Amino acid sequence: HCQLRAVSFKAAIAMSSSPLNSLVKYDPPVLVNTTKKGDKKVGKPGAGLAKPGAKAVSQTEDILNSILPPREWTDEGQLWVQYVSSNPATRLDVINLQELLDQRLQQRQARETGICPVREELYAQTFDELIRQVTINCAERGLLLLRVRDEIRMTIAAYQTLYESSIAFGMRKALQAEQGKADMEARIKQLEGEKKDLERQVLELKAKAEAIEKRESERRALEEKKHAEEIAFLKRTNASLKRELETYLSPTKK
Repeated sequence: HCQLRAVSFKAAIAMSSSPLNSLVKYDPPVLVNTTKKGDKKVGKPGAGLAKPGAKAVSQTEDILNSILPPREWTDEGQLWVQYVSSNPATRLDVINLQELLDQRLQQRQARETGICPVREELYAQTFDELIRQVTINCAERGLLLLRVRDEIRMTIAAYQTLYESSIAFGMRKALQAEQGKADMEARIKQLEGEKKDLERQVLELKAKAEAIEKRESERRALEEKKHAEEIAFLKRTNASLKRELETYLSPTKK
């Protein structure tokens, strides 16, 4: 995690000729001498002097540099390095840190609630500064806080990955729903067209049925009329024949 943080920090600094303003307390920058054989960094001021307890101080500085890697930037072709401060913090420093945090939050217009990258960055710097202060007094406690910080970052990264995957899943489902909606609308239009064709066929068949029924009614009426006329004709013929027969059979008057 420290290496990744250093790489991302170097990439951010490469865009500017001066280091980013951070809430973490750093020592004054140190110039790096560049030679043809290679780059040689100048150590921190007073690093070569033998002092009582120098070994413990050096070990603390090594732990601090592993937790919070030095910042590097280029200014007018010269490479500068800035190490994190190893000076113990006082109660006043903590109060100033809190005030500076509130000031930076207000200056950069960080959101008070919800997701805010600016607020996240400033609180991360504040936590790193607290880790620095604790590490100077107790290295083991600082390393434990480092584990807590890295675990929190991994948890947040996992939530971010889960959020991004859920967004992608939701987008895929939305696109599938849109595609399904388009297909369904096309199917509805097709069914509506088929419905109109069937309704037209029904109307045509009804018209044909009514025409056939009317034609049959007229034919029946005509046949009934013809049949009635035939019956009337036969009745008249029968009556005429009956009268003629009665005339033939009746005795002739003298």
